[in-house]
Amino acid sequence: MDASDLHTPVMLERTLELLAPAIAAAVEAGRTPVVVDGTLGMGGHTEALLAAHPTLVVAGIDRDPDAIRLAGARLARFGDRFVPVQTTYDRIDLAAEAAGVRLVDGILLDLGVSSLQLDAADRGFAYAKDAPLDMRMGQSGDVTAASILAERSDRELSRLFREYGDEKLADRYARAIVAARATAPIETSAQLVDILQAATPRALSNQGHPAKRVFQALRIEVNQELAILERTMPAAIAALAVGGRIVVLAYQSLEDRIVKRALQAAASSTAPLDLPAELPEHAPQLRLLVRGAELADEDERAANPRSAPVRLRAAQRIRPASIPEELA
Repeated sequence: MDASDLHTPVMLERTLELLAPAIAAAVEAGRTPVVVDGTLGMGGHTEALLAAHPTLVVAGIDRDPDAIRLAGARLARFGDRFVPVQTTYDRIDLAAEAAGVRLVDGILLDLGVSSLQLDAADRGFAYAKDAPLDMRMGQSGDVTAASILAERSDRELSRLFREYGDEKLADRYARAIVAARATAPIETSAQLVDILQAATPRALSNQGHPAKRVFQALRIEVNQELAILERTMPAAIAALAVGGRIVVLAYQSLEDRIVKRALQAAASSTAPLDLPAELPEHAPQLRLLVRGAELADEDERAANPRSAPVRLRAAQRIRPASIPEELA
């Protein structure tokens, strides 16, 4: 299996453009530039970064051992300029340490489920393919989509589908799942899809696939994606050197809301309104690099349908982090 055949990086050129000034500044300062790719996946963004910047080191994080293995093979030609780190992306400190620094020049987060996981028939991420209901990105831990469906009450399932999937039929689907599991365990994606389709009112059957939001909610819960992202954003901001840049690609509103809130807060003054002058400790840490969120253009959406929901946000650190920059 060739990683380059499995993954088309989303908004690749724009990502390279946004990170390039920080990388160039590090080179001009006589340092080896370091970028953390917090969501390595199949290595497409990392490959392009390493190819574009001959002295760059990229520490690539992924919790999935298959991604680490396949991306590692794809990036082998770059030697020790690629540093793989198998962990969750809230551990940016570990990735920076693995690359030999404390502060980094760039951070990329391409959130959500990867092409590898969506396309792997035996992982249970895709409702269009029958597979065991696993959905663990890291293939470790005891919680799977099947265990959630087997153990949670209808009230708990309804809350999950509503909060993480924005599913309007959450109550109806939760009751149908609890009724179905009383007859037989729900262990495969095809079983779950059949239950959801049967529970969908005929009048709503033409409003998108009934499993889409439920599968999203289950995946988020299994992998604790939002909790990890909540920890990641402050860790990422703190890990940036002055002049360093962060680029985040989010694919659903829950992720994007967390990213937006964190970046906007760090780009705002924390000085009390009645303070006559802003003290340095109250000054913004970041400068936002894009207005709102950028979308993939029409050509990219046509060529790569997975880019359709993406929301890109980016920012640059403009004052020192708590760790002195000279220690980076």
